[in-house]
Amino acid sequence: MARVSAPDTAASRRGFLKAGLAGGAAFASALVSARAGAAEAGGDPAITEIQDWNRYSGAGVDQSPYGMPSPFEKEAVRRNVPWLTADPVSSVNFTPLHALDGIITPNGLCFERHHAGVAAVDPAEHRLMINGLVEKPLVFTMEDLKRFPRENRIYFLECAANSGMEWRGAQLNGCQFTHGMVHCVMYTGVLLKHVLAEAGLKSSAKWLLAEGADAAAMTRSIPMEKALDDCMIAFAMNGEALRPEQGYPVRLVVPGFEGNMWVKWLRRLEAGDEPWQQREETSKYTDLLANGKARRFTFTMDVKSVITSPSPQAPIAHGKGPLVVSGLAWSGNGVIKRVDVSVDGGRNWTPARIDGPSLPMALHRFYHEFDWDGSELFLQSRAVDEKGFVQPSKDALRAVRGVNSIYHNNGIQTWHVGTDGAVENVEIS
Repeated sequence: MARVSAPDTAASRRGFLKAGLAGGAAFASALVSARAGAAEAGGDPAITEIQDWNRYSGAGVDQSPYGMPSPFEKEAVRRNVPWLTADPVSSVNFTPLHALDGIITPNGLCFERHHAGVAAVDPAEHRLMINGLVEKPLVFTMEDLKRFPRENRIYFLECAANSGMEWRGAQLNGCQFTHGMVHCVMYTGVLLKHVLAEAGLKSSAKWLLAEGADAAAMTRSIPMEKALDDCMIAFAMNGEALRPEQGYPVRLVVPGFEGNMWVKWLRRLEAGDEPWQQREETSKYTDLLANGKARRFTFTMDVKSVITSPSPQAPIAHGKGPLVVSGLAWSGNGVIKRVDVSVDGGRNWTPARIDGPSLPMALHRFYHEFDWDGSELFLQSRAVDEKGFVQPSKDALRAVRGVNSIYHNNGIQTWHVGTDGAVENVEIS
């Protein structure tokens, strides 16, 4: 991992860009021709020989009552970085973005961030209390909550510390570790405003304190305007009950805002007239600037993107020829309107193809296909959201905020691709 000088603009780079604009038909034709040539060469045992799975019956329908991925996908797992924290109970692991496609994250691969480990909560004994500046303090059981009108919404969730280790330079070699504190799922639950309406908010209620039932008693202040807009109390994700590590049996969903506010194992909501200044919004989850002052209540996750493949954990293994560049883009401001891709470290940009659903405050999948001639690449992506915010370079971000921060790093990521297809985390100067 290194900081490198910007590459020269060469004819080969322009050739890549032209090839990328040539269209999917030519790309597919080149791929088919290559495969046809290999088949004519003959002798591929995968085609000419009978395989074991052709000979023998497989496992029956009850072999795995809860379905699991194929053992051939065993490397697609969450991973942690042991030296990041002193204790795994208050730590993080990372989503394997390089091994995924589309925009929905499988439940078993959504990153984890805990402050006191995973709380083991019995839903029959769990309660949600609403108190403070309300006309009628209330306590809800899980069954009570499930009687409100349900909503299904797809949102990304990103930890404010995602990419935090990269503030001072390239550190972690893999997009799982540089950007893997983000996931995107469909949440099922009830709108928070309906539950608050049952208690009757007083006119002086301007903030809401959300408290978790874990041993850390995670608490965060949330502006009432946001609480009454699109926040949810969720009890399911991707069609099944929340996983324990994602807050089972119930969590708060705060679309577009930093993940620390999405309080898991939600047990209490207190209405108040000002923020509570809790630990996780004063000494933590504030953005230290170069002059020693800190930004507070920087709730929104800014426009951001990353190329997930090729990347350090997903090198180019097939050699020269047709290449699919794939990545993710997202913004707490709403929909991603455009993603540009550069193969020469930002000297030239080509619009990528956004494919699949394009939803507010959700992940967006983008692709860029071209014919790789084996030359080195400096891959970057740059996203633009519907409010016109453009993802900045890391140098531009540091010029404003310095290098002492941990949170809200949405700078452009650079991957260097060598002539052998190996990929490394670098920075362009």
